[in-house]
Amino acid sequence: MVIYYLSSENFFPDPFRDDVDDLLAIGGDLSPERLITAYQKGIFPWYSEESPILWWSPNPRLILCPSQLHVARRLQREIKKQRFGVTINKDFFSVITSCAQVARSGTNGTWIVPEMIEAYTRLHELGFAHSIESWYHGELVGGLYGVAIGKIFFGESMFFLMSNASKIAFVLFVRALRDYGFHLIDCQQTTQHLLRFGAKEVSRKEFLIRMDEALQEGNVQSSFWRPRSLTDGARSGSLIY
Repeated sequence: MVIYYLSSENFFPDPFRDDVDDLLAIGGDLSPERLITAYQKGIFPWYSEESPILWWSPNPRLILCPSQLHVARRLQREIKKQRFGVTINKDFFSVITSCAQVARSGTNGTWIVPEMIEAYTRLHELGFAHSIESWYHGELVGGLYGVAIGKIFFGESMFFLMSNASKIAFVLFVRALRDYGFHLIDCQQTTQHLLRFGAKEVSRKEFLIRMDEALQEGNVQSSFWRPRSLTDGARSGSLIY
C-alpha cells in the first residue's frame, strides 16, 4: 500500500485509489485551508503527540443517516424528562478541551493534542467547526463537536460527565440535522455505541460518492449554527444565556 508524505503544498492523494490504505498520508499542517480540503476529500487527521500528523480515510467507513436514527425506548424516556439543556455553539472551546481531558474507558491518553485544539477552534471561528453542549443546572456535563460542510456533518469526538448527557445531546442534534435536510453524519470509525443509534458501515468508495452528493447541496443557512437552545429548558433550568 502507498502512504504519501505531504509537503507545504495543500495537496492530498485521491482516496478513490485502490492502492491507498486507511492511513493515507503523513505530515503537512493543520491550517484551515488544508483541513477543509481534507474533509472535502473524506480525509481527517488523527495522531498523538509522539507522532507526526497522520491523515486517515478508513475503509469501511461508519456513517449515520439522520433520517435513520434509532433511539432506544429507555433513552427516549430520559429525553422526555428534560433533565439537560442542550445547545449549539454555546461553548466550543470548553467542549473540545473536555473531549481531550475526560478519560474514556479502554483508552490511554488523547489524540486531541494542543495543536488540534488550536486548529479546530480556528475552524469554529471561521464557521466550519461546531459544538453541541449538554448542561445541568448551569454546568457543562456533556457534548460533542465536529465539522460541517454542505449537508454532511463530520463527527469528531464527544464526552460526558453525567450518564446520558452526551447521548441526549447527540439525539437532539441529529434530529435537528434531519429537519434541515442533512444527508449524512460521518462517524469515522465503528463503535458499538454508534451502531446502536443506527449507524452502518459502508465501503470507502460508497462513502465518498455519498459525501460528494452531500457537499454539492451547499451549506445550510447560518441561522442553523447560531448559538441557541435545542431544548425549551422548562424543567432543566440549565441553559445559560
